[in-house]
Amino acid sequence: MFRTWMEAATPSPARAGCARTGGKSWKISVLWATASMLSLGWGCAAAAETAAPAASEDARAAQVGEVVVTAERRNTNLQTTPIAATVMSGADLQKKGVMTVEDLQFAAPAVTVNNFGQGIDFNIRGIGKGEHNSQTLIGVITYRDGVATFPGYFTGEPYYDIARVEVLRGPQGTFVGQNATGGAVFVTTNDPTIGGGYSGYAMGQVGNYADVGAQGAVNIPVSDTFAARLAFNAERRDSFYRVTGVGFGDPGNLREASARLSLLWKPTQALSVSFKTDYSYLDFGAYPADPVLATNDPFDITANDRMLALDRFVRSVLKVDYVFGDGVTLRSVTGYQFGISKYFTDLDGTDVGHSTWQDVYKERVFSQELNLISPDKGPVTWVLGAYYQTDKAVFPPGDLIIGLPLGSPFTEYHMEGSNPKRTAAVFGQASLDLSHGFQLQLGARYSDSRTTDHIRIAQYGAPIADVQSQSFNSFASKVSLNWTVNPHHFLYAFVATGYKPGGLNLPVGLGIPAPFRQEKVTSYEVGWKAGFLGGRVRTQLDAYYNDYRNFQVAIGYPAFPIFSIELNTPSPTRIYGMEAQAEAVFGDLSIDAGIGLQSSRLGTFYATDPRAASGLPCDPATGPASVSCINLDGKRQTYAPNFTFNIGVQYAFRLDDGDTLTPRLNFGHVSEQWATLFENAARGDRVEARDILGGQIAWRHGNLITTLYGSNLTDQHYVAAVNSGLRFVGPPRQFGVRLTKVF
Repeated sequence: MFRTWMEAATPSPARAGCARTGGKSWKISVLWATASMLSLGWGCAAAAETAAPAASEDARAAQVGEVVVTAERRNTNLQTTPIAATVMSGADLQKKGVMTVEDLQFAAPAVTVNNFGQGIDFNIRGIGKGEHNSQTLIGVITYRDGVATFPGYFTGEPYYDIARVEVLRGPQGTFVGQNATGGAVFVTTNDPTIGGGYSGYAMGQVGNYADVGAQGAVNIPVSDTFAARLAFNAERRDSFYRVTGVGFGDPGNLREASARLSLLWKPTQALSVSFKTDYSYLDFGAYPADPVLATNDPFDITANDRMLALDRFVRSVLKVDYVFGDGVTLRSVTGYQFGISKYFTDLDGTDVGHSTWQDVYKERVFSQELNLISPDKGPVTWVLGAYYQTDKAVFPPGDLIIGLPLGSPFTEYHMEGSNPKRTAAVFGQASLDLSHGFQLQLGARYSDSRTTDHIRIAQYGAPIADVQSQSFNSFASKVSLNWTVNPHHFLYAFVATGYKPGGLNLPVGLGIPAPFRQEKVTSYEVGWKAGFLGGRVRTQLDAYYNDYRNFQVAIGYPAFPIFSIELNTPSPTRIYGMEAQAEAVFGDLSIDAGIGLQSSRLGTFYATDPRAASGLPCDPATGPASVSCINLDGKRQTYAPNFTFNIGVQYAFRLDDGDTLTPRLNFGHVSEQWATLFENAARGDRVEARDILGGQIAWRHGNLITTLYGSNLTDQHYVAAVNSGLRFVGPPRQFGVRLTKVF
């Protein structure tokens, strides 16, 4: 809400960025290598189906392990679940260099994460979040230990002591609800182990930019029915930036510390009680940025206003499972989260004049989910659920100020108040086993949500009151037909819907504009999951078509475009594509890869670019077309790259005394994308491609692991996001050594 207004309140700088790009020859080579690898597996189906009934211990060790997903409220095998997903264990995250959420785009197909500070635009298959404000909710929700996290902010939490991360592609409306039009991410941390004794790990690292970090975890057996686990993560690092002209603040020095306490109590076979609480102190120093069309190195920043970026938050999760005598499980998941975000920046990114943004943002989220889950076995399985959540954002008096410059009521914009939201939902899914390996799945979810503004604004000396409310309700569903052809091949086809609530526009000069409506996506998907060569190769292949309606976008006010508001596109966007993933283990050689191809096209939509405001009216559905009223028909969806690709290769060399030396290379590519629907390269709307090469060499000696690591080894200086006419650059080359002790 308030961050969208930043773009209208400041001078009209352009949006997007620049990065180094390569030629097309390497892309052809990458596609050829991927096609060759996947065809190697697909061409061996007959061999897989006639594999020997018993395998040796060495052969079993060389197989790709079974992957579990929990998105449907029970543990299921990924290869027989009708979901397109990338699942990584904690060890996989380390190997692939995935330390925070923005690294997921280089390890999973069709994923883009544009980090513009303490918020992100997270999109899967071109759907997620495209506007930077608190009223526009996210379309890719992250769950932590079963609880939906803050919707769009407090995103810098590091991954540590993780059991697995599940990246689900496509709408997840049945189980996840209103914030999963693009997909969802489930992050599960390690549980305590009852009867497991004292165990855990300790890790330290040092690297360039004076980086020093440590993390670890320990399992504490308390009794035969109770165990605890303590985990922590801490890191400090000097700034990536060369900043001149800074008057205040610490321009980019990282100082972070996080801790987690986990408790597990199992007094009987039927009852399990889990409690986890996290605290994070994440001081990023600042997010320095310069004008989007600047030609200097993006790490060379000139700024003369205070910069600050600090997140502090706590999250507690209580999960209770009780299994009745007939095998039905009653589950309760309760979540409480509270966070404070402080963000100051220089709005023009230069040392010319003073244009300042500063705010303190507080958010409190409470959620409660109840599930009834049938036993896993039987011809009919089902899940029933109910969900309730409150989410209150607070803007304290005097803490949200835009100054052009600061120092006078006639050059300052102040906002204070609160924005409470409430959501309630009921949902369910049933699976019916049919003959000949077929299965029918039916799922549905009904949600009702409400958002309210209690806002007071001082707009350059003019007081404005904003008191308004809006309710939204939606019905999401999924119908899937699945076919287990044999133990090695699984086919599925489904139709699923997802939705995202609408929101409220702040008053800007012309009273209070109408609320913007909710988004809805209808997705048609077919998929094939397979295993080949006796379990040594596992693949996923899917194709999808999305009918995406009411995309929420900020444009010039249709009746008077000198002001900017948020509304919905009047015609649907068509998004379609395909994805393929493969994992292969051939003895000591391991390979994993993913590829995503995508095309998107807007329908008829007339709009005025808010960066070049005009006094001419511009109706979104009818225009008429003019120099300022632009028909966006045929334009691409924002943050929807046509091509994504990732691959990782490693080989374990067996040394004397049981030691291993394992080198690994990772490569991730996200093709160019557009930051606005106007696709105006002259204003900096084009965000260039990202080609990130990383790697590590790990030496394991008993329980001690020494790892030389590097990320962004080619030191590509790429724009990670654009916002309010500023470009935010991604991390440069980093390297160092980690020492891990497992006990």
